[in-house]
Amino acid sequence: MTPGQKYRQRGAALLLLLAVLGLSAASLLIGAFGRNTGEAARQQRTLATLAQAREALLGFAATQGRLPRPAASALDGRERAGDCTDDAQCSGFLPWVALGVEGNDAWGKLLRYSVTPAMARAPIVSFSAIADRVVLTRDGRGDFAFVAGQEQCDISAQCLPVVVFSQGKDHYGTAASGVPQINTARGNIDEASNDSASRSFIARPASDNAALPGGAFDDILSWITLPTLYQRMRAARNLP
Repeated sequence: MTPGQKYRQRGAALLLLLAVLGLSAASLLIGAFGRNTGEAARQQRTLATLAQAREALLGFAATQGRLPRPAASALDGRERAGDCTDDAQCSGFLPWVALGVEGNDAWGKLLRYSVTPAMARAPIVSFSAIADRVVLTRDGRGDFAFVAGQEQCDISAQCLPVVVFSQGKDHYGTAASGVPQINTARGNIDEASNDSASRSFIARPASDNAALPGGAFDDILSWITLPTLYQRMRAARNLP
């Protein structure tokens, strides 16, 4: 074998090795981007489901003169029977059957729902009913700041009539089968707060950093303002 043939064989072997390494790297990149794209798609589907729920709530109020009560249970998407007597009774799962919408997010968890009791009874008396749901976030120092509403809700400083949210991919939540998801994280106190909240909710950018104030977080919140609710109801001539 001549020196030229040896060099050609070594060159061919090197090219083959580079090709194999290139395919492996491409496979890893495709897998990584595929996973990220899949998760982003779930987030987008969940946002769309929340937007659909929000529109259905406005439509319900326009025709019924009130917002719906929470679902009867994790397995029964009809409204809970009887008026809410307090904030806790007006917090639970989105009544997906009553609204005619999908009741779970893209991770298969039931959407959570909390409505001001006065807004779940007809007729809503606009000059005296007080919307009392609030949404907070954390500022750069980790302190709470209001996103919607304020400390004191009254007729001259209204808060929110309703909040609806997904509990995200990880940690808390209830599957569509009715089985609660066990929280395996530590220090995710903001997610724990939303899981048990009936009036005050927390909205933050998603993060898996447990060292952040409030811990890891992936809840996705949506809400309706009182002017938006009343505008839709007045347009339907269903607000005294």
